[in-house]
Amino acid sequence: MSTKLFIGNLDYTVTSDDLKSAFAAYGNVTDAVVITDRETRRSRGFGFVEFATAEEAQKAMEAMNQQPLKGRNINVNEAKPQENRN
Repeated sequence: MSTKLFIGNLDYTVTSDDLKSAFAAYGNVTDAVVITDRETRRSRGFGFVEFATAEEAQKAMEAMNQQPLKGRNINVNEAKPQENRN
């Protein structure tokens, strides 16, 4: 298990701080970011949360998957490594 989680189906008003706050109850969040469009700076509806340990990430994934955050049920999965883009 990785320490990084993919968070999908985010409401467009969710910020990186909102993500960090929502997941902090499950362990030491080392990074939380909502991905935004380069041109419009609007949320793309997904983000990533990274924990200090894999155990904390696993606990958070099990607890938060399909739970509401700002009115939408979020999807929480283990993040996959980024593919190289040419």
